[in-house]
Amino acid sequence: MFGLMVRFTCKDQASAEAFDQLTGQTVERIRKNEPGTLVYATHLVEGQPLQRIFYELYEDRVAFDTHEAQEHTRHFLNARDDLLTSVEVDFLHLQAGKGTTE
Repeated sequence: MFGLMVRFTCKDQASAEAFDQLTGQTVERIRKNEPGTLVYATHLVEGQPLQRIFYELYEDRVAFDTHEAQEHTRHFLNARDDLLTSVEVDFLHLQAGKGTTE
């Protein structure tokens, strides 16, 4: 398995609302078109109204690369830049878990 956690910080409340709308559209396409994407969870951060955290888990690196090449993902990556002040990415390698195939 291959995963990542991403922390996004939006510019302001209007940007956060636009980011959430963009995210919703993208997640719907991920659900329908990406069987190798096992988990794609987007989170609000308690006490940090401009931050969002994504947790993504893929079958393997090939599934992640396939996700990155999708038209809906490319659109998300291009459209988000005007809405954000920062993006922090941590790539993850599964050590142990529940609900995962190790």
